[in-house]
Amino acid sequence: MGALDGVHMELDDCAFPTLAGVVKASSDQLENGFKDCNYVVCVGSVPRKQGMERADLIRVNGPIFTSTGRAIAAAAASDVKVLVVGNPCNTNALIAMNNAPGVPANRFYAMTRLDENRAVSQLALKSGRPVSSVSHLAIWGNHSATQYPDFYQAKIDGKPVTEVIGDENWLKNDFIATVQQRGAAVIKARGASSAASAANAVLDNLKSIHFPTSANKWFSAAVCSDGSYGVEPGLISSFPLTTDGKAWKIVQGIQHNEFAREKINVTVNELREERTAIADLLKS
Repeated sequence: MGALDGVHMELDDCAFPTLAGVVKASSDQLENGFKDCNYVVCVGSVPRKQGMERADLIRVNGPIFTSTGRAIAAAAASDVKVLVVGNPCNTNALIAMNNAPGVPANRFYAMTRLDENRAVSQLALKSGRPVSSVSHLAIWGNHSATQYPDFYQAKIDGKPVTEVIGDENWLKNDFIATVQQRGAAVIKARGASSAASAANAVLDNLKSIHFPTSANKWFSAAVCSDGSYGVEPGLISSFPLTTDGKAWKIVQGIQHNEFAREKINVTVNELREERTAIADLLKS
């Protein structure tokens, strides 16, 4: 019995009340798997192996997402929304989006919600407050070691994080580094990539996409840039977002200081470099 059969068995054994069935589709039958889907979650990708550079990983995974984008366009429901989780998720989402003719660009998301959750957890631990006290934490840019968890905008119990924690040196250095390197730290600790926390972030992300955002709240996800905050249009970059349940909007009016602007420029530049590496996989 194969691994996929085992997954099928486990899904059955969970007795989910909303699970109507499981369809297995081979790589040449992707349209069967995406038929009439309203939500597509692209979880799998080839993991980085020892000695593999990030550019190598991008080239290995790229072709997977060209066929994924085409199959979504051909078979998914007209209101489909696509969340890419498999890394490098921003660029994988860019490839899928550019290979899905007829599917609006604003239907594609790359997951930075796990990064947001990690950042919120670190601020809660440092301040001694529950995670529910932390709000307005935005992740900017790429889901990579260059991402920028924006503590300057974040609040704890409605007060600026810089005021509550009072240690800007820790925030600029230890906090950012911990969030950026958290995935690698998990792999080192458990010998495998994040599992439960990633699955939880997928659920959080889907809920944030599906349900209207509460007043004075936002959530982080990577979407197709419209040029906001100087991020080149067309890049899949993380922003703070709100939604009415149908379409998202990038939160406007955030003022960035020189430190934050520099961090955002670094991560957006990495996205440009990744796009260059897979330019041949993008439709003109």
